[in-house]
Amino acid sequence: MKRKVKIIGVPMDLGADRRGVDMGPSVVRIAGLNRKIADLGYEVEDLGNVRVTLAETASKGDKNAKYLKEVAEANEELAAVTYGILQDGAMPIILGGDHSIAIGSVSGIAKYYRELGHRIGIIWIDAHLDMNTPQTSPSGNIHGMPLAVLLGYGPPELTEIGGFCPKVYPEDCVIIGARDVDAGERELARKIGVKVFSMSDLDEIGIARAVDEAIRIATRNTIGFHATFDIDFVDPTYAPGVGTPVPGGGTYRESHLAMEKIFDSGKALSIEVTEINAVLDTGNKTGELGAELILSALGKKIM
Repeated sequence: MKRKVKIIGVPMDLGADRRGVDMGPSVVRIAGLNRKIADLGYEVEDLGNVRVTLAETASKGDKNAKYLKEVAEANEELAAVTYGILQDGAMPIILGGDHSIAIGSVSGIAKYYRELGHRIGIIWIDAHLDMNTPQTSPSGNIHGMPLAVLLGYGPPELTEIGGFCPKVYPEDCVIIGARDVDAGERELARKIGVKVFSMSDLDEIGIARAVDEAIRIATRNTIGFHATFDIDFVDPTYAPGVGTPVPGGGTYRESHLAMEKIFDSGKALSIEVTEINAVLDTGNKTGELGAELILSALGKKIM
């Protein structure tokens, strides 16, 4: 039987403070993602996009958690979709959208495996920790809060998606590539014990060793892990189409090696790529990179 994947796009930009990231799913698809996945031997079904309220038709609401109602609604729908994909025996491939979408994708995946008696882990590849709360966030943008939410910290409208909380445990989560960290989220990560490999750590030990250790941590107590890749992990030289570029990021090859190792582990339950901003991109360079990274996570090799 062919391995099955189902693609779901989430044109979400309500969690960020710059427009354009809502076009992320489209530019990854334009890069030929569906056909290229099929060329790897997968059975592919594209489910289209989750419905997301347009920013122009909604009120920002609470300045400490902007567009909370609308972000929660889209993530509730996404959670139902990822849960259904797993029920159908396929792997979810989630295309963002800003990183607030991880709240919904992980909620559905964690619910599915929880009902089977399993925990899941997370490998979070990102320039940021995404562990702010409304009380610590300098901006009130929810795309800086999703990992905290999944760990049980934040508004109940988000933490209770799927009917249980938390979705994951700190000892099952690893962040790779952090280099732009707020004080409040740094304190939370240290307090609860989330493992973080900063870019300084990667400079010292290399991406291969860091990813190997991340896989070990994310699988030691779990059935497997959700791999979520914020494209701002990559240095802006290689990925100009991001809303929050931070110099000093991963190289093109380091990014691919991370995804290749995620495939080789045999423990990836789902793959997600977020924060591709088409408005800020150059010739769809970042959209094409997003597609290629997904292919590496699904088994594409140089040889």
